[in-house]
Amino acid sequence: MLRSISFATGGACAAEYPARPVRWIVGYPAGGTTDIVARLIGHWLSERLGQQFIIENKPGAGNNIAAEAAINAPPDGYTVFLVNPANAINATLYQKLPFNFMHDTAPVGGIMRVPNVMEVNPSVPAKTVAEFIAYAKANPGKINLGLVRQRYVGASFRRTVQDHDRG
Repeated sequence: MLRSISFATGGACAAEYPARPVRWIVGYPAGGTTDIVARLIGHWLSERLGQQFIIENKPGAGNNIAAEAAINAPPDGYTVFLVNPANAINATLYQKLPFNFMHDTAPVGGIMRVPNVMEVNPSVPAKTVAEFIAYAKANPGKINLGLVRQRYVGASFRRTVQDHDRG
């Protein structure tokens, strides 16, 4: 999945952008992968553009709290939002969100691509996602799910960055 930043739609960018600090909303708590990515890129942007990119963590509700805060911000280009796979999932998962993510935001740049992997035990008679869904529906209560937590990935990424910085 692509992680990117998006602006609430409707804003115009001036030639002297940014003329003041930029608020960067992240839908996860400090210390996780998404937060670390935002802080690293925000620092890089601050150095190059001469204005602070202030990371504002708004965790909760599967990233919907942060998305709503970004969408309801003034459309002046001074609020950006770090988009991740949760936003695409939420746009299809929830029927009554107080916003239309695809309509109310505009992508401004990609940051990184993150692979998502689904694996099943070889004893499961499914070779495709469609086959797995059909198997799960035919066998309610017989499927176990395991996930790699973002905190682990974030800690690994943080160690990699620290090792790189030490040279």
